[in-house]
Amino acid sequence: MANIILAALIFCLTPSNSVAGQSIIVQSTTSTQNSGLFDYILPLFKSRTGTDVNVVAVGTGQALKNGRNGDGDVLLVHAKSAEEKFVADGYGVKRLDVMYNDFVLVGPSDDPASLSGTSDILDALKKISDTGSLFASRGDDSGTNKKELQLWRQAGINVGNQSGSWYRETGSGMGATLNLASGMGAYTITDRATWIAFQNKDGMKILCHGDPRLFNQYGIILVNPQKHSHVREKLGTEFINWLTGPKGQSAIASYKLNGKQLFFPNAK
Repeated sequence: MANIILAALIFCLTPSNSVAGQSIIVQSTTSTQNSGLFDYILPLFKSRTGTDVNVVAVGTGQALKNGRNGDGDVLLVHAKSAEEKFVADGYGVKRLDVMYNDFVLVGPSDDPASLSGTSDILDALKKISDTGSLFASRGDDSGTNKKELQLWRQAGINVGNQSGSWYRETGSGMGATLNLASGMGAYTITDRATWIAFQNKDGMKILCHGDPRLFNQYGIILVNPQKHSHVREKLGTEFINWLTGPKGQSAIASYKLNGKQLFFPNAK
């Protein structure tokens, strides 16, 4: 009788739909990791389902490559056109909006390119180019790097011709690039969440933000199990449904750092 009661208690205390030791791999951007978002929301998901989520935090370009290779179950990234191509090529099942924030252009407080008060990001980039002021690019095919290069193209500036002069490619993540920009007295573009979480702001500030072209959308995709049979389709779908559902969206909205909301849910 005692064994029966104990078994019943264990069953009741086990999270719904959970299996001991179950887990998924999420290939995600560095911003979602560095901002502390995952540290906040993943324990909530595990308490509900019992599933561990193991995050591989890389640039979006690398996350998409890893997904193509089957090195993960779910992607959470922020380069919509590349995500849609990933799905169109058959590597992802479906792309869904999850949340958004924005990009900001930050730089040294002495502002050698005189950007302060500039609300047009293309004008700001032209001023940096015209003055030859240092600019630190991630140069790593991340979602942020993709956005930055798109903005340079829209501004009519070929930064490839300036590589190694005023335009410096770090080949690093966002946190490292911000540190390098701070050390060099350079401008850079960062997602706002990483900027809020960044600890080494001395001598740097936001100099251009609010332009609609700086909108930063995040999407989530299940890696196609028909391409890679080892993909944990059921568990991955459960995570996607939770994150895009009321509980996950509420968790995203409630995450704040220094009193500031970092991400804004917009799943449909």
